[in-house]
Amino acid sequence: MGDLSNRPCIICVAITGSLPTKENNPAVPITVVEQIESTHEAFEAGATIAHCHVRDDEGKPSSDPERFARLKEGLEKHCPGMIVQLSTGGRSGAGQTRGGMLPLSPDMASLSVGSNNFPTRVYENPPDLVDWLASEMLKYGVLPEIEAFDLSHILQAAQMHRDGRLKDRPYVQFVMGVKNAMPVDRDVFDYYIHTVKRLFGDDAPWCAAGIGANQIVLNEWAISAGGHARTGLEDNVRIDRDRLAPSNAALVQRAVELCRKYDRPVANWMQAREILGLRVPEVA
Repeated sequence: MGDLSNRPCIICVAITGSLPTKENNPAVPITVVEQIESTHEAFEAGATIAHCHVRDDEGKPSSDPERFARLKEGLEKHCPGMIVQLSTGGRSGAGQTRGGMLPLSPDMASLSVGSNNFPTRVYENPPDLVDWLASEMLKYGVLPEIEAFDLSHILQAAQMHRDGRLKDRPYVQFVMGVKNAMPVDRDVFDYYIHTVKRLFGDDAPWCAAGIGANQIVLNEWAISAGGHARTGLEDNVRIDRDRLAPSNAALVQRAVELCRKYDRPVANWMQAREILGLRVPEVA
């Protein structure tokens, strides 16, 4: 057991998501080319994980493996060493189509291990689909990021780890501030950290994401508590109450400034891969 406050902080940039449009913010990258350019700027600003969704020709959410393949290839070329994390989220498709990109063997993929309410619908993650997605991640050597919208999701991830459905120690991300799901509550946040350490060890890496105006709140809580941080236009299109965020890179820079405030070095891509136990690719 040791002080993790000075551990390098991994910054994840959620570049696009399924919901934001250019009507919400013209900086939201929609096409694969736009996403690559936006991610490259965020990478240079300090992000070392790219959390990726893709859109169809009309800008609607998609799980098209071919689009994911083009995005992954472009990111690996223009952001060498950056961790590519593909989304298996439920807004982009139904059933096993959500995992159609896993044969691409990205470094990571998101995995929601339980259902919960979203603003206008139930985010359904039935056990058989969760098990199938987890098995595909095992098959193709993909590290899951557990997107925990509720305490039960952390406990379920621990059970899946114990019985072998998750090979590696789960990397858990707390998601707070989704309407009808877990609100932004510091006591709950602290208990999440306690639970992760109890189940996976004091040195277990974890991350946090806040939605909308709560993005900066969760960034600060996570960075100050020794965790890792997610930012980006998927979760929040504004830099402050009065201004739209000019880019994903601007939101990353805001997290970098918090790292400086709390004397946390920003993890480079090699450090991020070491922390998460990911292979280090050959980079030209």
